Amino acid sequence: MQHNLLTTMRSLKLAEGCKGTQVYALNPSAPPPPPPGDKLFQHFQDHLRVNSTRSKSTRTFPPLNQPNVIVSPESLLPCGLPVTDLLEPHIDPCLKFVDLIDKMAQVYRRIDHCPQFQKSGAFLEQCAIFKGLSDPKLFRRSLRSSRQHAVDVHAKVVLASWLRFERREDELIGTTSMDCCGRNLECPKATLVSGYDPESVYDPCICSGGASRSDNVPECSTSEEELDYDMSFCIGDEEVPCIRYKIASLSRPFKAMLYGGFREMKRGTINFTLNGISVEGMRAAEIFSRTNKLDNFPPHLVLELLKLANRFCCDDLKSACDSHLAYLVNSLDEAMLLIEYGIEEAAYLLVAACLQVFLRELPSSMHNPNVIKIFCSVEGRERLASLGHASFTLYFFLSQIAMEDDMKSNTTVMLLERLVECAVENWEKQLAYHQLGVVMLERKEYKDAQRWFNTAAEAGHLYSLVGVARSKFKRDHRYSAYKIINSLISDYTATGWMHQERSLYCSGKEKLLDLDTATEFDPTLTFPYKFRAVALVEENQFGAAISELNKILGFKASPDCLEMRAWISIGMEDYEGALKDIRALLTLEPNFMMFNGKIHGDHMVELLRPLAQQWSQADCWMQLYDRWSSVDDIGSLAVVHHMLANDPGKSLLRFRQSLLLLRLNCQRAAMRSLRLARNHSKSEHERLVYEGWILYDTGHREEALAKAEESISIQRSFEAFFLKAYALADSTLDPESSNYVIELLDEALRCPSDGLRKGQALNNLGSVYVDCDKLDLAADCYTNALNIKHTRAHQGLARVYHLKNQRKAAYDEMTKLIEKAQNNSSAYEKRSEYCDREMAQSDLSLATQLDPLRTYPYRYRAAVLMDDHKENEAIDELSRAISFKPDLQLLHLRAAFYDSMGEGASAVKDCEAALCIDPGHADTLELYHKAREPNTTDQK
Repeated sequence: MQHNLLTTMRSLKLAEGCKGTQVYALNPSAPPPPPPGDKLFQHFQDHLRVNSTRSKSTRTFPPLNQPNVIVSPESLLPCGLPVTDLLEPHIDPCLKFVDLIDKMAQVYRRIDHCPQFQKSGAFLEQCAIFKGLSDPKLFRRSLRSSRQHAVDVHAKVVLASWLRFERREDELIGTTSMDCCGRNLECPKATLVSGYDPESVYDPCICSGGASRSDNVPECSTSEEELDYDMSFCIGDEEVPCIRYKIASLSRPFKAMLYGGFREMKRGTINFTLNGISVEGMRAAEIFSRTNKLDNFPPHLVLELLKLANRFCCDDLKSACDSHLAYLVNSLDEAMLLIEYGIEEAAYLLVAACLQVFLRELPSSMHNPNVIKIFCSVEGRERLASLGHASFTLYFFLSQIAMEDDMKSNTTVMLLERLVECAVENWEKQLAYHQLGVVMLERKEYKDAQRWFNTAAEAGHLYSLVGVARSKFKRDHRYSAYKIINSLISDYTATGWMHQERSLYCSGKEKLLDLDTATEFDPTLTFPYKFRAVALVEENQFGAAISELNKILGFKASPDCLEMRAWISIGMEDYEGALKDIRALLTLEPNFMMFNGKIHGDHMVELLRPLAQQWSQADCWMQLYDRWSSVDDIGSLAVVHHMLANDPGKSLLRFRQSLLLLRLNCQRAAMRSLRLARNHSKSEHERLVYEGWILYDTGHREEALAKAEESISIQRSFEAFFLKAYALADSTLDPESSNYVIELLDEALRCPSDGLRKGQALNNLGSVYVDCDKLDLAADCYTNALNIKHTRAHQGLARVYHLKNQRKAAYDEMTKLIEKAQNNSSAYEKRSEYCDREMAQSDLSLATQLDPLRTYPYRYRAAVLMDDHKENEAIDELSRAISFKPDLQLLHLRAAFYDSMGEGASAVKDCEAALCIDPGHADTLELYHKAREPNTTDQK
């Protein structure tokens, strides 16, 4: 499902009028009466009735115990106001390309054409590319594909652990490192089975299947009295009776000893005292020689057998011991104890199992000095490499965690150095060298940073030239830095990040021109907005500075821009505005250090809180209701943060927080809020619902449905029914399925909840009715949603009017949404469907101005240009958006345009890039095969 303004409110996926990112909703034929005991719902209804004539913007609440505090901005800004001389953009530690579309096409071809045993590595390269894009779901999907196609145990262990880390399973109270999500994809036992079986990863987890370890040979049932012992091994004063041919079958050395030309061949008793095995160990070896079983032996005996197997080359015994011990490793202490035995005895599976525990305990295990020694030291890597357990994949994973934890730490540097040592393919070298350069730059080791960036650039990573220039600039070689970036702009197709970087090395109008060009090429870059805002502050134009930051914060919830706006607001003595931004900022990044890393955000909240209006928890609920209804997502986040400060264990608030964050496309922060909601759940049925959403949002739809059903079986609740309906509707619905979703939403509406969620359920229900062509019922749902101030229902109602051929009414309905919503770019986009071409162009131009990430306006304008036979202008319109947002629909449309213009090679490349994003997209696959047909002969 697409994550956009309405989708992230948990509305259902449905047909889109113009294939844009708009999503419609679901709903009942009449407003449901509040269930018995639903006091909060009734409270909202009463509040709305009383305040129906009052505007949201004029509503005020009496301050509670407002202190008479006089504070100057200087006391709140010990570092002063921001200055332009101290501003500079961060260098992205991910791979970045001058022509991303060409690179994506290359990777798609590699995946499509490489042998199956190399697909895992190809998907890992795709992971590295997607890591630099804004949608984390693309990265996770590639990571799943890499795990799905992994062949050897080591790769399976690392990739499954990485997938688990991406879900931050370690933050869920009550789980252990060896838990999995119910599928073999992440199962800690399935990873220890070697072999290529891509389909089995989605089978149910084998943890609960009682699978035997690896001892699959039938057990011998012969009693000891019936055994025909014909020899014995003497250890000290005791003898261990054995069957000669059974012992001989363990290995060639034993066979040579017992049947070769050695003197032991003729002896009935062989002295084995000096061979490093105990009497119990030899008895265990004798039993294994007859049964091929180790199940009843304690671990210390299996370790003895492992040593014996290595000394006498007993391959089957070693394999059995290795596997048996591997399946016993379940805790960090066990792993630390057994990994040394594993490395010493070259036990591949045992070491893999120990590594798996270390990796599944991340990030906490990264602070264990013994684990650090194994992973970070040259000796540790060499020891792991001797067993095939030191790989680029392993150190790629570890270095990403280390960089997130502390970019400047010695641990990060050492892991990246090991990553360099493991890099073989060209893209691996580019990434490792570049990341070492980024870390050295952060550590202010500029000479080393320049060296690593240079090496990355020589390996073909042109973006690393930005690092070379920055390192030179830090060493006072400003003109040299300017020349490097100027040459880059001259020699290649210019990009936003090139002009952004060059702006650092020039001044005056030339600097501002570069920054404006950077924004024109890539409006998602935050540095140009921040610089222009601070430049305006230096000219004492505070209002204009805030307006500049509002431009990007209207479509991108950027922590650094929120910090900057708060900083400037304090200088303006707008403490309410500053507090709002800081609370929203701390929701995104709870440990954010403000003012160039000098003051914790929480401390600023405490300083500003007495200067702002004081609200009770009831006042906060009303504020939240108003801001949610007016589509003020940043304001809503701030209110929820305030409420959580008073009641940190409120899981309901954490869940609301996650919904807001998803609407803002802050998926990592949203998942953190969901995990906290789950951890603070007061009941099992509530916990199951939040676990269901976590599973759903990480791609485990069936498991999410199971959680919803289990929750309903314990207690019927709004959220459980809503989750089930939402997960079921995430597919093409047939009439029977649609009716079932309607039933589920009706059940949800009968359960107690608040107006915020009931409005969403009504909205979603209206959407299903629309899809079922029940327009009157849909209109009732949307009207009922609007009655409890679910503002987005205007959009659904407009759609109903449109389908009833009441275009003017649809246009007017969308106008109401535009007037009410603070974030209204999607409303302008949708309104464009209900007016003539000229008015549509105006609305879509406004939509792009407010949110350049919305793709439908570009597609519409391009289609109009194609209709007017302006092919090149149409291509340029799409290319403008693709340059900063490689979107599937944009790429597909440009490929179709190229195909119609007879430019087959360009069409094929765009199709390949689109299929890199979604390899199963049917329309693109059809176009791809069509576009390749004329070129088949040439390609051969």
